[in-house]
Amino acid sequence: QVQLVESGGGLVQAGGSLRLSCAASGSIFSINAMGWYRQAPGKQRELVAFSTIYGSITYADSVKGRFTLSRDNAKNTVYLQMNSLRPEDTAVYTCSALIRTGYSDYGGMDYWGKGTLVTVSS
Repeated sequence: QVQLVESGGGLVQAGGSLRLSCAASGSIFSINAMGWYRQAPGKQRELVAFSTIYGSITYADSVKGRFTLSRDNAKNTVYLQMNSLRPEDTAVYTCSALIRTGYSDYGGMDYWGKGTLVTVSS
């Protein structure tokens, strides 16, 4: 069974920084994509940053220049360095990954963590 476990959320003042981590474990053949979504109260879930197995990274416009996604394939882990945080960044941040569990699992399957709360005070 594949699990994604997030860590690093918390309370920070505006302008501060946090680093989120997401570690995948279990029956993993390959991780084809991995990254972060977030959902603020009353808002729809949005993509924050996502990377592929080839190293390409996509960021939401609202976080470009402030957030940096990195990936440690050896550890099946992604990190989200969040700088210059703003109150509007307050949300539950959830890790997601497209994972193949075996050679015959051609398309892979989406897996989700439980989320970690980031609160940015003004």
